Amino acid sequence: MTDIRNIAIIAHVDHGKTSLVNALLKQGGIFRDNQEVQDRVMDSNALERERGITILSKNCSAFYKNTKINIVDTPGHADFGGEVERVLKMVDGVLLVVDAFEGPMPQTRFVLEKALELNLKVIIVINKIDRPDARLDAVPDEVLELMLDLNATDEQLDSPIVYCSAREGVASTSPSVKGQDMTPLFEAIVNHIPAPKMDVDLPFQMLISSTEQNDYLGKLAIGKVEAGKIKLNQTIYVKNYFDENKKYSGKVVNIFSFNGLKREPVEVGTAGDIVCLAGLPDITIGDTASETPDMPALPFVKISEPSVEMTFMVNDSPFAGKEGKFVTSRHLKDRLYKEAVKDLSLQVFDGATADQFNVRGRGEMHLSILIENMRRDGYEFQVSRPRVLYKNINGVKCEPIDKVVLDVPEDSVGTVMQTMGVKKGELLDMSPIGSRMRLQFLVPSRGLFGYKSQMLTDTRGEGVMSSVFDSYQPYKGEIAGRNFGSLISYETGEAITYGLFNAQGRGRLLVRPGEKVYLGQVVGANPKGDDIVVNVCKKKQLTNTRSSASDEALKLTPIQTMTLEEALEFIADDELVEVTPQNIRIRKAILDHQLRAKSHKPVVSE
Repeated sequence: MTDIRNIAIIAHVDHGKTSLVNALLKQGGIFRDNQEVQDRVMDSNALERERGITILSKNCSAFYKNTKINIVDTPGHADFGGEVERVLKMVDGVLLVVDAFEGPMPQTRFVLEKALELNLKVIIVINKIDRPDARLDAVPDEVLELMLDLNATDEQLDSPIVYCSAREGVASTSPSVKGQDMTPLFEAIVNHIPAPKMDVDLPFQMLISSTEQNDYLGKLAIGKVEAGKIKLNQTIYVKNYFDENKKYSGKVVNIFSFNGLKREPVEVGTAGDIVCLAGLPDITIGDTASETPDMPALPFVKISEPSVEMTFMVNDSPFAGKEGKFVTSRHLKDRLYKEAVKDLSLQVFDGATADQFNVRGRGEMHLSILIENMRRDGYEFQVSRPRVLYKNINGVKCEPIDKVVLDVPEDSVGTVMQTMGVKKGELLDMSPIGSRMRLQFLVPSRGLFGYKSQMLTDTRGEGVMSSVFDSYQPYKGEIAGRNFGSLISYETGEAITYGLFNAQGRGRLLVRPGEKVYLGQVVGANPKGDDIVVNVCKKKQLTNTRSSASDEALKLTPIQTMTLEEALEFIADDELVEVTPQNIRIRKAILDHQLRAKSHKPVVSE
């Protein structure tokens, strides 16, 4: 039987996990010598390739000599931490990838803590050693300091360190010696990561760590076979550790093993290997599949709770139903509840009305990726501004606090610290990193809504920000909201150059000439802070009086199309984002100007 190693690759976002998997696959005998291989071959989702981030964990395998290495590529962004937490139950060791310049970042700490709690073996991979500003002397010490902070055992502190350039496909055990290929990393995996327990003679048992939907095979369940063997057409019994009432049986109609990027059908899945089962439509993440009905369910990792909530609702704007394929509350409900089954860190509840659903996630990005995927699949709906979830702990109102790390130019430090002070941020550490400064803060999660675009402005586009949930702490008090107001369309119609020209004196516009707008739609931002109603559909009155300046061309300031994230950052509490497959619009929750004025602050009219 082939020797097996099961590993997960974990790291902070953009430290090179997916590039490292690419290098291991290329040199692990998966591709032909003359085969053209695209970059980041594991990022199969269109959204992942566009954004250059991993959103869903993926399985693949490489071969080194006689050893099959099952690899799980995990997301690096904190909002997708639930993906990391559940797949760690499948593996026996992790490659902790750390950027040779940036060193350990918030997500590095988060994922490493989870790995150490499960007593997994760790191989430290210092990646991007070809960077001209690489700190090869300091970064390994910073990683070991982090492991000490997380109470790592003496054995875990003796983890091997491998220096890599995933882009060049080379690795070395010494920072001063350039490697020739990835052999040192393969050797470290085979020698340091233990082989999984292969109790083939025991009854079959498997913990489901991931599920997928296939158009032809139905639901696929992925996990590591903990004991025994699973054969085609075998009847298995499913239980859940947290739900004693969940018990049922089913027949396995397909078994797949991972060979490179492909899934190969096999007759038997054996203990220690990561396999994929088909034929059980009701199986979910965290279930245990067993050979006999009396075997106990295996414990599953408790996924961290969500900290942010948004309301998803049926689109009721004047343009409702014109651009989307799925527009009813039934469509919206079915999709959201199916998504909650796939993504354990997502929670969905019925809202105040039949057309509303409250969706909870790990952060703004977690929910915005869900919105973007639904939009691309033809859904049309509206979403509210993100809001944090408060908790009552020992009679005290508490709120989620994020740990934020900012790498900024030295001359921007004062501006950033001033803004963080307004957002109730608490400075933890300030240290130079090369020619830049690294600032660490504890900040209320609600203070970070909409801050990223402001941070880029404050640092002239040079700042880098990352955050991860830290803890719940007592409520920090009121935080000043956005410092600008909205320009609101006076009527439904088509935006005209003449009307837009008159409106742009009031602030920054969000719509172009010829664009359809409706009563109550937000068409711009007013820097003075008040909401102003403007008529962008206004046409020039035709007269037979002429003057030298009357027919001069009207010049409009260039308009940049807003992304979904920017729209979510832009909106106030009384505004919604209308999401359709073709457009992203911002609107007032109450469209009628008079009704809105009665229920709300006074509106200035042109």
